[in-house]
Amino acid sequence: MQKVKIFSGTSNERLAAEVCRELDLPLGNVAISRQQSGEIHVSYGESIRTCDVFIVQSLSHPVNEHLIETLVMIDAAKRASAKTINIVMPYYGYARQERKSAPREPISAKLVADVLTTVGANRIITVDLHADPIQGFFDIPVDHLTALDLIIEYLREKKITNPVVVSPDAGRATTAEKLAGLLDCPFAIMIKNRPAHNQSEITHIIGDVENMTPIIIEDLIDTGSTIVNVVEALKKKGAHDSYICATHGLFSANALEKLDHPNIREVVITDTIDIGEERSNKFVVLPMSPLLATAIKIITEGGSIATLFKAGT
Repeated sequence: MQKVKIFSGTSNERLAAEVCRELDLPLGNVAISRQQSGEIHVSYGESIRTCDVFIVQSLSHPVNEHLIETLVMIDAAKRASAKTINIVMPYYGYARQERKSAPREPISAKLVADVLTTVGANRIITVDLHADPIQGFFDIPVDHLTALDLIIEYLREKKITNPVVVSPDAGRATTAEKLAGLLDCPFAIMIKNRPAHNQSEITHIIGDVENMTPIIIEDLIDTGSTIVNVVEALKKKGAHDSYICATHGLFSANALEKLDHPNIREVVITDTIDIGEERSNKFVVLPMSPLLATAIKIITEGGSIATLFKAGT
C-alpha cells in the first residue's frame, strides 16, 4: 500500500477520511478552489508519480460542479504521472438517464462514462447503480459494490415483527425479492404511474400487506415524494408503519422534512452521500467505509471483489 494515494473531492470528505482510517493511510493533500469566474482549480500537494491514485467523489448535489471537479482532478493526476487513476464514486450521478424513454432524449449515464474514461480514469468503483447495465457503458474495469449486505444485517438485528418487503416499482422487484428471501418473509410490488419527472402516482399494490410491517427498498431517495406516496398507500391497505431502506440519500429540496412522516418508523441509508447532521432521529446512516476500503485493498494487492458480497449466497 506504500504507492497508494487517496484523495477526496469536495462532495464527501468525511467518507474519504473514514476510508483512509480503515486502511491506516493519510488522506492525500490536494487543494481545490474556485476562481472568481467559477472555474475549478486543482493542485496536488504531494508527489503522486508512479502511484495508484484513488479519488473519492460522489456525484451528489451540485452534481455538475462535482462532475467537473472530478474531471479536473483526473487530468491533474494524469499530468502528474500517476500510475493509475481510480475513481471511487459511491453515488454515480445521471444514472437515472440510462436509456431513452422518449424521442430526442440523451443517455446521460453513457455520456458521463465516456467523459470519465476519455479524460483518463482507469477504473471505477461504485455502489448500487440505478441500473446494472450501466457497467457496460464503460470500456474500463467497473467494480460494482452493493450495500445490500449492510442493510440485511441491520434489519436482522431489528427483529421486525411480521415484515413484508415492498418494491416501490417494478424496477426494484428483483432486489425486493432477493431481500425478502434472505429475511425469510413475503414481498409486494407497487404499480405506479409517472406523469412527469420526480412525480408518481400509486395505482395498484400486488401482494398482501394488511397487518404487516413494510420494508420499502430503493436504490436512492431524491425528493421523497414517491416514498411518502407508497407509505400512505400501504397504510390505506391496513399495513403498519414502514421502514425505508435505500443506499443513496440525495434528499433534494425539503425531502428530509417530508420523510419525517408519522407513518415512517426509520429511514435507513448509507453514507455514500454526506447529508450532514441536521436530520430527524428517524434517519439511520450505515457506514460504507469498511467495504470501500476492502475493495481498494483488493484492487491494489490482488484478490477477488466477489469475496465482499454475501447477498444471495
